[in-house]
Amino acid sequence: MAGGKLSARQKMINLMYLVFIAMLALQMSKKVLTAFGKSSEEVQEAAKMKAKSNAYLLKTLAQKAKEQPAKYGEKYKLANELENKTKAFQTYISNLKTEILKKEFNGKIPDSLDYESMDKSSTVDNMFFLNGKETKKAKEFQKTIEDYRNYLTSLNVDGKPLDNQLKSNIENRFDTKDEVHGKKGKRKEPWLMANFEGFPSVSTIFKLDNYINKAKETENEVLSNMLRGQMASDVSVTNYEPVVVLDKPAFFPGEKVTGKVALGRVDSTMSFKEVLINGKPVPKDLLTEGYVHLNLPAGNVGEKEVKGVIVFNENNKDVKLPFVVPYAVIPIPNSAVISADKMNVVYRGVKNPLSISIPGVPDHKVTVSAPGITKVGNGKYVMDVTRYKGKTVDIKVSGKVNGKTVTDSKTFRVKNIPPPVGTVRGESGVIKMPKRNLELSTIGAELPDFDFDVKLGVKSFDFKVPGQPTQRVNGTKLDAKAKQLLRRVKRGQNIQIYNIKAYLKGNSGYQIKKVSPVIIEIIN
Repeated sequence: MAGGKLSARQKMINLMYLVFIAMLALQMSKKVLTAFGKSSEEVQEAAKMKAKSNAYLLKTLAQKAKEQPAKYGEKYKLANELENKTKAFQTYISNLKTEILKKEFNGKIPDSLDYESMDKSSTVDNMFFLNGKETKKAKEFQKTIEDYRNYLTSLNVDGKPLDNQLKSNIENRFDTKDEVHGKKGKRKEPWLMANFEGFPSVSTIFKLDNYINKAKETENEVLSNMLRGQMASDVSVTNYEPVVVLDKPAFFPGEKVTGKVALGRVDSTMSFKEVLINGKPVPKDLLTEGYVHLNLPAGNVGEKEVKGVIVFNENNKDVKLPFVVPYAVIPIPNSAVISADKMNVVYRGVKNPLSISIPGVPDHKVTVSAPGITKVGNGKYVMDVTRYKGKTVDIKVSGKVNGKTVTDSKTFRVKNIPPPVGTVRGESGVIKMPKRNLELSTIGAELPDFDFDVKLGVKSFDFKVPGQPTQRVNGTKLDAKAKQLLRRVKRGQNIQIYNIKAYLKGNSGYQIKKVSPVIIEIIN
């Protein structure tokens, strides 16, 4: 295309080539801007994930500081300080980002940023530079980064500085040294100008988001090091159990219960060579999972001792650990112990669990009598008083002790199941929801704060909308007629669901009390 006189046609072709090349360059520039924007979104998500991880680490430190303040108290205090410093840094960067975006979009930031329109550098240039010099705002920005970096690198955990690798990572992430250019590195450019002057605003937004992500990442590394460093120096406590040693086996009324509580290590893989108790070897089947299981006759009334020795092999040598544990044998009491697992009340319509025994009397020699009571296991009974008409019921217990009969009784109140509450999608009382949600919701009934695990079913309910006749609905969801009435309801109007007919699953013969209604305020 160079040299000689060009024809009109050739000139037109050359012009088209120039236009085509310009269009390619423009298109490429738009793609680069979009790439910056997408990268900004990615680092925002990364920062959110790191924030969740940091919250978990801080919670872990808090728990450990509560359990072992001597070891973790100072670490938790430092972790809180680090979190506050990081939050302050993040807030400053976020506010700066908001200020730039407002100026970029004339005061109103759109919900979805148009990255391709953020190709101008003037917004940031005017904020950070004036007549070739850095503004007060720019210097404040750089100082904020440097202050945060210097705080991080000066951290001491248990009197020790951060390890060199972590400190180097921090310095690189928040580096503000002058940029060096040229083959010989003689030409220097201030950090702010090298990184923010003349760049499209979308690239600056990316850099600001990346600073927040770097801060969260650094916080995560410091918190992880705190935990990892301490745990590495501790022996795991998962194989320890509390051991309670009382000063004596029995105490009189008014005495102080004294003794010691320590941690004893339990090794489920421990294999005893031999265990002797009261001079006799313990059978192998009683030596399991690191424990010696006792199975001895108590003996006569009085103070007794369990004496023994545990023998195990260590470094090819027998190691013997003797022990003495005192205990007391007390006379058999002559009164029964009766307790209701759900207070001193039994309810109609449910199976009421009871634990009944007489201390010192074998379970098979205990006799229990009461209306609707059934034995279901050793010392365990259930009582069904659904058909019982009285307000109280007596449970009588008897047993044979040394040839004599011991009797006792307890009185329990008899109550009906309390009135249920109506629910819509599990919520009760006054609820706000859109029409569509109500169309799809299930109408139910519940017994809040009732100690028994009972399930209620719903047969039908009345559906009332303002200005329309009440619609009876069978089942647990709105039928076609109810939905048609629902469509007439205006925003802010209330719908009533009442006269809910509920039944007790597994005991449909029991008559449930009246179910409280549900009020729904339509919000659309």
